[in-house]
Amino acid sequence: MKCPKCGGEIAFFDLKPNCKHCGVNIMYYTQNDGLMRDAKRTELESAVARMVIARIKAQFIGGKLQIARMIFALLGVCALLVPFASVRYSVPFYDGSFSAGLIGIIRGFSGGSIMKLPDFIGSTLFGQHTTLIFVAFILIVVCFIIDLVVFCAFLLGFMNLTKSARAMKNWSLAGAIISVVVQIAVVVLNIISKDSLSSQFRMGFGALVCLAAYLIMFFINKAILKKGIEPAYRENDLKRKEMLKKVRTGEVDIDTLPLPVFESDEEREERLNALKEALKVEEEGKEL
Repeated sequence: MKCPKCGGEIAFFDLKPNCKHCGVNIMYYTQNDGLMRDAKRTELESAVARMVIARIKAQFIGGKLQIARMIFALLGVCALLVPFASVRYSVPFYDGSFSAGLIGIIRGFSGGSIMKLPDFIGSTLFGQHTTLIFVAFILIVVCFIIDLVVFCAFLLGFMNLTKSARAMKNWSLAGAIISVVVQIAVVVLNIISKDSLSSQFRMGFGALVCLAAYLIMFFINKAILKKGIEPAYRENDLKRKEMLKKVRTGEVDIDTLPLPVFESDEEREERLNALKEALKVEEEGKEL
């Protein structure tokens, strides 16, 4: 180890606070440089944090379209709770029911009724009814996965605002198509099961609710892409972010940078006003 002032060698086991060659206090001699370095790094890292916050605001509450998208993204999840259809089996030695919706799927898995559906597909008693119910169940699961993808794209959209809106638009269109197919399957099942003695079928409107939510999200995201999403970054924050990258990669030495690293006229005025207020408070304290 060398003395930061005179460059004299200091032994590793020498724990004295002062240099034995020039007598300078080693800790306090370098303290100012450390504080300057920390202040520069704080300025650069704070800019990155502000940029993330600006993107989050632009994603969720950046305008009326973003607020409407947030509402319908939540409604899209809630729409899966509405039953798409429900069916009740009543045969000798077996009596069960199934609700084709998110709640019904969860209950079906926990109760084991969903696991029995593949066994009934080839049955002459259930036949085409069970096949259509099983197909509808698969499509509802697909709707749930699409809704999950759309919601995740919405929550993580601040990372890339344009890609998020494009993903939500495309996946919402896919969800709308699947919802239409599910509704058609429900209608067909209702028609062919009217004369069935072993099952009682009841139509639901969950697919229509999902269809409406998907279509609205599709057009909202299309409008957002057309309008464009521009986060409100503070002046010089982009420059600070690029400079932080160079500091972290070692391309730029932080000790060679000025303090402040970047400063606009507005920021300079704020800093000077804060300094004046601090001096004023200090003078008032001395008078007391």
